[in-house]
Amino acid sequence: MPAFLVSYDHYLLAAFALFGTLGAAALMLFLAHKSRFAELIRQYRGLSPPFVNVVGVLFALTLAFLANDTWNAHDRAVNAVYHEAGALRSIQALAAPLPAPQRQAVTQTVRSYADSAARQEWPLLAHRQSSEQTAQAMAVLLETLAHPDMAQSIAPSIHAEMLRQAVVARDARESRIALSKTHVNPLKWLGMAFLGLLTMMSIAMVYVDQPKAEILAIALFAAAAAPTAAIVLIQGNPFQPPSSVSAAPIAELTRG
Repeated sequence: MPAFLVSYDHYLLAAFALFGTLGAAALMLFLAHKSRFAELIRQYRGLSPPFVNVVGVLFALTLAFLANDTWNAHDRAVNAVYHEAGALRSIQALAAPLPAPQRQAVTQTVRSYADSAARQEWPLLAHRQSSEQTAQAMAVLLETLAHPDMAQSIAPSIHAEMLRQAVVARDARESRIALSKTHVNPLKWLGMAFLGLLTMMSIAMVYVDQPKAEILAIALFAAAAAPTAAIVLIQGNPFQPPSSVSAAPIAELTRG
């Protein structure tokens, strides 16, 4: 499979969810009214309308949980980016008491890391990858802050806090990389699709004796369920369009 399709496969799944739902609705209506099985299907008439609520609620809850997982991942990615940028800013602020050469060294390593993260690593996150150069820039930052000369040039408490903030930035980077590798869970989505199919079948059987009402009910369900599932699917990776997390908080550190 081409690398592009591997990275953006959830767009294909979104298209499958959309057109698959519409196709299933059309097939169900055909079987109920135009196929040779129509008479056999009508023999099972009499299903009570409230029964649809039982399956429908299960379907709605499953889709809601999947949507919640997706949007939580996006929120966690945003928080990771801001924590990373905030930790880097704290390092720069804490470096103010250092002698000029060391202060400039810290500022330069922070800017080099921020530049590598914003320019080189960010495009890779959309492909569920990370930058080795950015990882090396983080290692250089940690080495710079941990150097013995740095510890001797500043108060121990401030030096310890600088190191702690560097670890916070490193952990935040690892968090956003992990979130960029999030993938569609096939079992969860198959379960949701199965419940959606059962809901559609329930609607069809409730109105099996009323063709016009059946067409309208199934069409309304498909129009509500299919686009909603597709919207959730295309937002599966928080670092991909249409709602990709911005690198702006980190990119701002490269200025000045």
